[in-house]
Amino acid sequence: MGMAAAESRFHVLAVDDNIIDRKLIERLLKTSSYQVTTVDSGSKALEFLGLHEDDRSNSGSPSILTNNHHQELEVNLIITDYCMPGMTGYDLLKKIKESSSLRDIPVVIMSSENVPARISRCLEEGAEEFFLKPVRKSDLNRLRPHVMKAVSKDQKQEKHEEEEEEEKQEEKEIKSQKHQEQQQQQHQQQLSPRPSGNSKRKAMEENLSPDRTRPRYSDIAAVV
Repeated sequence: MGMAAAESRFHVLAVDDNIIDRKLIERLLKTSSYQVTTVDSGSKALEFLGLHEDDRSNSGSPSILTNNHHQELEVNLIITDYCMPGMTGYDLLKKIKESSSLRDIPVVIMSSENVPARISRCLEEGAEEFFLKPVRKSDLNRLRPHVMKAVSKDQKQEKHEEEEEEEKQEEKEIKSQKHQEQQQQQHQQQLSPRPSGNSKRKAMEENLSPDRTRPRYSDIAAVV
């Protein structure tokens, strides 16, 4: 139950132009307790992920087939068919890995054709797995490590960003405190009494008082 509860938070984007295969992978993923959104093309997958293609030949059809609140959901894994019109699964994989914001999302490729060169090319481009159709539940068990790894990476990144934000906040507080101390010192200096010109003159006159010079005059008179 614990594993199923954890996986129910994970969201998988499934991409397949064949409605039968799309429904099959959706059912298997939901049976494995994943949240699922399905789209029927690579361009719609990119649109769902926030990337937009210049070629919108199918822009008149609905983009999202199962979930209209896709912007509120974070995609934790993408599973896509290889052979699709317009944009293949390999093309979709490349665009995802070229995106700085999406490249950490695990991508799994599916195909009904066992072509070693195709499989190698997808794995070299960054695909985590290559499934042969029909996909079985045992295949989906191989998704767990990739999803957990991606989520763990996201959590570490979030923690790192939080620590950086805390450090910046501490620096701001220290600078603000120093600025306040400097202002207080300047204010105290402005309030502290300064000796006026009259006071200085009076002090000089006291140092040159007649009491000090008078004995000298009396000595001179005595001598005369």
